[in-house]
Amino acid sequence: MDRLIFHVDVNSAFLSWEAARRVSRGEEDLRLIPSAIGGDPVKRTGVILAKSIPAKAFGVRTGEPVAQALRKCPDLVLAPPDFRLYERNSKAFMDICRAYAPAVEKFSIDECFLDMTGTGRMYPDPVAAAHRLKDEIRDTLGFTVNVGVAENKVLAKMASDFEKPDEVHTLFREELPEKFWPLPVGDLFLVGHATREKLERAYIMTIGDLARADLGSVQALVGKKLGWVLHDYANGVDDSPVLTEPEELKGYGNSTTLEEDVTTAEAAHGILLALSDSVAARMRADGAKAACVAVTIRGNDFRDRSHQMTLPDPTDATGEIYDIAKRLFAELWDGRTPLRLLGVTLTDLTRDGEGQMSLFDDGKRERARKLDRAMDAIRERFGADTIVRAGAMGRNVGRKHKAQLDRRTEENGKPDKKEG
Repeated sequence: MDRLIFHVDVNSAFLSWEAARRVSRGEEDLRLIPSAIGGDPVKRTGVILAKSIPAKAFGVRTGEPVAQALRKCPDLVLAPPDFRLYERNSKAFMDICRAYAPAVEKFSIDECFLDMTGTGRMYPDPVAAAHRLKDEIRDTLGFTVNVGVAENKVLAKMASDFEKPDEVHTLFREELPEKFWPLPVGDLFLVGHATREKLERAYIMTIGDLARADLGSVQALVGKKLGWVLHDYANGVDDSPVLTEPEELKGYGNSTTLEEDVTTAEAAHGILLALSDSVAARMRADGAKAACVAVTIRGNDFRDRSHQMTLPDPTDATGEIYDIAKRLFAELWDGRTPLRLLGVTLTDLTRDGEGQMSLFDDGKRERARKLDRAMDAIRERFGADTIVRAGAMGRNVGRKHKAQLDRRTEENGKPDKKEG
């Protein structure tokens, strides 16, 4: 049976979700005016996480400092990030997707894969089904998505990146010469800046050039493993399955793939604090504590590295988790390789009432827990953006390609290794 895969990607997710909320309150649609998500408009700190099309016309760029964006567009309307809002909208659109397909894989907070294989009797026209799904999300939730339709995951993902917003695109094998191979090689999934430069120096300028190139030559340029994967992708080959989430929760993990490489420990620490805070808050909400902290990094060489530490006493305190994450990061990173992904994962869970407190706890941990609970309560009542830990403000936390927030770990409890 031929495979059929959909890739659903929210258009300008952070901005669209905030815009949809405001429109539902009768306020102006941020998508129609120069607007952006990110930073503190009063202090002119932080970075731009997402921007509207009118803001793009002024030259506003994702990842640039807020102050710089405001110089380009003084009337830019800024909205703070609200990750609780993003999580609610993420769940809402994926719940609609699950009504269409027997298997749905959450790939990041704003995109997922649907395995539509074998649904031909229910949906005899897959393109019509994709349009129906897209329109239902738009009409029900108030924001738009793109849907890519193909025979495997990589081609479906590439198709969803074609013309936006609110579109359905196909990329079947017979369409590769016309739609896929003429694209610049840098557009291929997993081809980063450094890899693109290596390929272009060898006169591999398009995806078609890469598809026709000798595999051994490509591997000599970019490495054996990555070269094999990219050569397959360029030829439309990908047999990876659509993976559904495990039923039993074995751990809590946050990771973010960065739009711009991290090159300093200071910037990395800001991101680790935000990740630690978010994942610990989710764990506290479920009444759990963790006895193992793991940190994962991915360099621009696409190699994942992970270290973990087992704790003498389970904890749910953000400060403790962050301190351990920094220590693990120092052991992992050589300070030379630019980083494109950071992740924090908590495993070896215990529930409230399980385990025991340390005999040497001098009250400092309990004071930290009270502070965490107070911050959780404020965010729950007034929104995630109402209170931010100082160490995470003004850092590169917002530089996002595909943010993966509060992701559940795989069945074995190991950090998620998928490319972002």
